[in-house]
Amino acid sequence: MQNDFLILGGGIAGLSAAARLAPLGSLTLLETEDHLAHHASSRSAALYEPRYGNPAVVALSLASGEFYHGSGLLSDRGFMIVDGPEHEARFNKQAAAFEVAKLSFTEAQALFPILNPETVTFAGYAEHAWDIDTDALVQAYAREARAAGASIRTKAKATRITRLEGGWGVEAGGETFTAKLLINAAGAWVDEVAQMAGVTPLGFKALRRSMARIPAPGGHDVSRWPMVIGGAEDWYCKPDAGALIVSPAEEDPVEPHDAWADDMVLAEGLARYEEAVTEPVTRLLANWAGLRTFAPDRAPVIGFDAKDPSFFWLAGQGGYGFQSAPAAAELVADLIGGRVPSVEAAILSALDPKRFG
Repeated sequence: MQNDFLILGGGIAGLSAAARLAPLGSLTLLETEDHLAHHASSRSAALYEPRYGNPAVVALSLASGEFYHGSGLLSDRGFMIVDGPEHEARFNKQAAAFEVAKLSFTEAQALFPILNPETVTFAGYAEHAWDIDTDALVQAYAREARAAGASIRTKAKATRITRLEGGWGVEAGGETFTAKLLINAAGAWVDEVAQMAGVTPLGFKALRRSMARIPAPGGHDVSRWPMVIGGAEDWYCKPDAGALIVSPAEEDPVEPHDAWADDMVLAEGLARYEEAVTEPVTRLLANWAGLRTFAPDRAPVIGFDAKDPSFFWLAGQGGYGFQSAPAAAELVADLIGGRVPSVEAAILSALDPKRFG
């Protein structure tokens, strides 16, 4: 069957795009793994904080607000930045960027009771951060795409991509799929997909981000604690189903793979977290890692390839895929459907693959 659209990648980027594109034509989505959203999408911190990221990310995240606030997929979380006595200038810069209100130590400790008065001097807080029910969102997009006629295949790794007259042929899972437009939403593997297709890679880098899940510190009820980020952005923590997830917030370059946490990096990050709190980490409940994939300028890449208009990039979401996905998917549909995008021109240019020449 000849498809209008063939999407490679079943993470949040590919699935949300499938939901928006399926009404515009026949579509098949191919996912390598046994289930959808296996890699970065299943290992997200699952926070909607629309002011987090570079200007292009922030623009897409803010534009996703209408969708999220009407979706029933958000729950209150809040967002706190903390820093030590020698870093007032850094704290002020972060506070302005994230639009948080400065708090006294007593006020901050009321929100995050284990804050250490000996190491934390500055704190800021904002309510404009929410947990995302990421599983529900993934399934909702998949249902929406299927309801509009899309075919979603798992266990379908692309092993060969061939340029055909009027489109593409992709061998995956023992079958050949054809389409007029190939949409590259393969996460950390986007440059590998481009190479298979004979399209010039753009220089994406996969960066590992490790996470640990620890018991609720001191037996506290952590359910209403905010997400807390250290001033140097070298650790963060967030409540998770009665426990706490803590990350060293590292960005270590790695080859694309099914990532796992680095024990030493995790230990160093937990030590930085421990400096800011009064409760030591005594054991881990679990640990894992994901890959955050960035273009050279760290802005997402959304648009037709500069040299081949039958190849479309949907890549480089970094760690911001969920919070920006609704607006990014709308943009994909606008560009492919020939509609005027609602995204302002400067942001559109910042996302365009043609910026790489």
